[in-house]
Amino acid sequence: MPVDHKRINGPEISIPYQLFDKLNTKSLKTQFSEIVQRNGTRADGRSSSEHRKIFMKTGVVSQAKGSAYIELDQTKVIVSVFDPREIPNKTDYSSKGEIYCEFKFAPFSCHKRRLHQQDSEEQQYSAIMKQALESAVFRHEFPNFQVDIYAIVLHNDGSALSAAITAAGVALAHAGIPMYDLITSVTLAVQGNNLLVDPTLEEERLCQVPLFKEEQSDHGIVVLSVLATHEQISQFYQSGYLSYGCLSSGIEILTNATKDIVTLVQKCLVKHVIKCVRNVED
Repeated sequence: MPVDHKRINGPEISIPYQLFDKLNTKSLKTQFSEIVQRNGTRADGRSSSEHRKIFMKTGVVSQAKGSAYIELDQTKVIVSVFDPREIPNKTDYSSKGEIYCEFKFAPFSCHKRRLHQQDSEEQQYSAIMKQALESAVFRHEFPNFQVDIYAIVLHNDGSALSAAITAAGVALAHAGIPMYDLITSVTLAVQGNNLLVDPTLEEERLCQVPLFKEEQSDHGIVVLSVLATHEQISQFYQSGYLSYGCLSSGIEILTNATKDIVTLVQKCLVKHVIKCVRNVED
């Protein structure tokens, strides 16, 4: 019987080639100083509050009721939304529908090959997605039913969770699921006095540990999801240590960043509607 080598991970005793890279021989503080220069400019030329260029498209999965594709430079995510179906294994009646979210990294999306089954990080991201989207959907419109949402990351270069939440909002609108408002999400990486909007994977890695001060220095990742028209926070997730002042200024920066994305989401949906109208006329 032939063996499917694509499903076999590398041996546990293998040594990652990244250990022999010149960049990894430097200290973490030196690496961060090279990525974020003293004038606030990052390695890719962006300022600390500047978002990467975003590309969105709807209708990329023909089998789904609604779908969306989003690119944040090298971060690429596809989200599919399917028709409401009865909640499985539920005996009592539910006046509000449910949302089922599954977040998954493709096996080839990261430096280290991912398994086909969900790991603890992916399960946590799925729960965060569900929490963010529940407040944006008219759940009372489909009682005793659930809407399935599947997000798969094709390439991870940072901010994958916030990209998936934004794309999920676009996919829900494309599927015709009744919603209170459009939802947008942005990630913020914190390292000392540096607040980096839409961090890359390398910036996220270097913001997970304190570098510039003693144990109580600000460091970590913040993911914020906002309902733009209502100006309400639908979800907030933080990892690491952040002081109150740093967290307050970070939320203000993220709120302004989410407003900039709303215009792109609206243009993407309007473009889809115009396309559908032209197809009907033809």
